[in-house]
Amino acid sequence: MVEPVSVRQLKDRDVYRLRAEQARSEANEATLENVRDRCLRAEAAWMEMAARADRTEKMRVDQAAAKAALLAESAEA
Repeated sequence: MVEPVSVRQLKDRDVYRLRAEQARSEANEATLENVRDRCLRAEAAWMEMAARADRTEKMRVDQAAAKAALLAESAEA
């Protein structure tokens, strides 16, 4: 189902997007409405997790930049 080596090399948000894509594909192939709905809910959940991972990564980058600026400032003083 999933290639372990390639998935391990991806960031979490990329894995979440792959899972969302898989859920969308399953929804498109589903013949039962309840299965299609379940797959679409799964897709939405995976996309939300990817968005959270994006926000977390941005926050980490911003915090690292702020710390670096603070350290540079204190080194100059």
